[in-house]
Amino acid sequence: MTTVILAEKPSQARSYVEAFQRSTKKQGYYIINDSLLPPDTVITFGFGHLVELAAPEAYDAKYKHWSLSNLPIFPAHYQFIVPTDKKAQFKIVKEWLSKADTIVVATDSDREGENIAWSIMNQAKINLKQKTIKRLWINSLEKDAIRSGFKALKDGWAFYPKYQEAQTRQISDWLIGMNGSPLYTLLLRQNGVRGVYSIGRVQTPTLYMVYQRDQAIKNFKPEPYFELNAEILANQQKFFAKLDPYQRFKDETGLMTFMQAKHVQKGSQDGLIKDVQKQGKKSASPRLFSLSALQTMINRRYHASAADVLKAVQALYEAKYLSYPRTDSQYITDQEFTYLRQNLARYQKLVSKEIALPQIEPQSRYVNGKKVQEHHAIIMTKTVPSQEQLAKLSKLEQQVYDLVLRTTLAMFADPYEYEETTIITQVGDANFKATGKVPTKQGWQALFDDHKADQQEAATLPIVHQGDQVQANLQTPQKETTPPVPFTEGTLITAMKTAGKTLDDEAAQAILKDVQGIGTSATRANVLEILKKRGYLVTEKNKLHVSEAGITLCKAVELEPLLTSPEMTAKWEQALQQISTEERTPDNFLSQIKKFVAKLIADVPTQLTGNAAIKQQINHQQQAQKSAEVFLETPQATVLNKQKFYIVKPKQGEDFTLPKKWSSKTLGKTAIKALVTKGETSKLKGFKSKKGKSFDAKLKLDGHKLSFDFD
Repeated sequence: MTTVILAEKPSQARSYVEAFQRSTKKQGYYIINDSLLPPDTVITFGFGHLVELAAPEAYDAKYKHWSLSNLPIFPAHYQFIVPTDKKAQFKIVKEWLSKADTIVVATDSDREGENIAWSIMNQAKINLKQKTIKRLWINSLEKDAIRSGFKALKDGWAFYPKYQEAQTRQISDWLIGMNGSPLYTLLLRQNGVRGVYSIGRVQTPTLYMVYQRDQAIKNFKPEPYFELNAEILANQQKFFAKLDPYQRFKDETGLMTFMQAKHVQKGSQDGLIKDVQKQGKKSASPRLFSLSALQTMINRRYHASAADVLKAVQALYEAKYLSYPRTDSQYITDQEFTYLRQNLARYQKLVSKEIALPQIEPQSRYVNGKKVQEHHAIIMTKTVPSQEQLAKLSKLEQQVYDLVLRTTLAMFADPYEYEETTIITQVGDANFKATGKVPTKQGWQALFDDHKADQQEAATLPIVHQGDQVQANLQTPQKETTPPVPFTEGTLITAMKTAGKTLDDEAAQAILKDVQGIGTSATRANVLEILKKRGYLVTEKNKLHVSEAGITLCKAVELEPLLTSPEMTAKWEQALQQISTEERTPDNFLSQIKKFVAKLIADVPTQLTGNAAIKQQINHQQQAQKSAEVFLETPQATVLNKQKFYIVKPKQGEDFTLPKKWSSKTLGKTAIKALVTKGETSKLKGFKSKKGKSFDAKLKLDGHKLSFDFD
């Protein structure tokens, strides 16, 4: 009776192996001996996705070259392939799965993990009905968690709908990409624009959100307005107060009319303390981290990309320091709370400042088993690294671990307490309000002393009493409305999770799985990386903007609202989730996607024909491309900068190319200019022979041929 444990990748398989008593390493698998497992047990593994959807040309050779006449591409049955570089490992996995009586699915405990495992099992063409399928479902790669998981294996078939959901998501993205990308690319080419334009069910509305924000900033027209404020002098102390209720005045006339009606004037005058209220308030510590919340906060503090944060959390998970990363939940269960409480002293040693952690009973803000579905929030594991082990981590991994550590410990600290004072000052018949905070108990905020910028404290106010006479200096500053703020990767991740709804930080932290977001916690970072890699999104000082090519794409797709709508994409995500709960079938969802694709193919050609906005943008993009390509202008020639070489366009004669590197030396602007204008350079250092020996030489042009000159 053979038991085969199928891991997602080699590192995961090694973590399992380390949790068992004895193992023997073989090519592509391990033989395991452990009292916890049946006698004939092996662990084998994929390299992530061993099985992928086939490209369109696998169905028909005519699809190899894009043509509008070949659209839509709707395969009757979807073909899957094993990439060439993964065939050897797939063969090993297939052989063991064929021999197996029991298969334990031990890929990542999420929908994509199910997709990887079941795709491999289906591609292996084994009769799964004759096998016993079990599922390992864990939140940590620690030895204890792994062994506990293997003691409590779940029914593998119970997770089959999650595989159906993940595969349906994969196929729907394929259908939109393989039809939408050639459709828009070919139509834009007909309009005179070069390049390939990629369309995606999630990536296109995400890009469009950034485009809309960029447009809102670009088209923003500041509007002047006036405020009426008061600088109050009381007991030799000054404090600032705003008109209450607050209002803005569009022009000076409106302001003066208001001031006359309230019997006040600009400058110094008598005032009266009308009311003083003091109220003790408490502030609970931040919620625990979901992946999206962690990506947002790390980007805000350290400007790391969403993909880099995910990579860092994954590395800490594989190092057994943090729990499973791809989670939407910001809650833990009583079980996690118990082990965290038991290890508080060990965790505290990693925090330089000693802080009291008296809250040792679970609080519903953090601990709620009913709100934990697949995985709990990201927290520390029982494996507590030493200072030496932490020092060996990358800087970002240290920052991520430290923030998760402090945020989790804050759950055990007292609330932050402060006294809030509100002073109402009457001047004439107008009221002015000032609010100040005085911390009375640092509580959990002591853990975050190094991030005071996150704690925007109000000013401390002087001690005054109702009825006190004061001096008020009324000021009427003229200000301007401010444009929207550009997206960062952190705020865009939040916008994806909230389907474009704008929320403040606290509200964003409170969002749970019932929000209809764009993408999933596991895919959002990858979507941003794809948009950056394809050159649609650019990052400038942590701010995201859409490139010229991205603007062209957005102007083309905005005529098809379903392709750009975050709300529609969110509804698709909700419909996909209904597949895993068996409220909807894959065929039902894919039929909707096909109708959508057919509508695109029918409508988009007409939408783009003669569209003035598209043509204007294409001209703008072409000019920008030409400008970006010009590397050098000389009286003799224009030099264009291409990806791997320079094109020299002489004022007279034929174009020719020059290399960017010559014998391992990069040729910069000075060298290229000398070649174009004089036909030769001065002596250059840093060339290397084929044997790796450095040498100096001049370069010269004989006609269009580049050569060394050792004279």
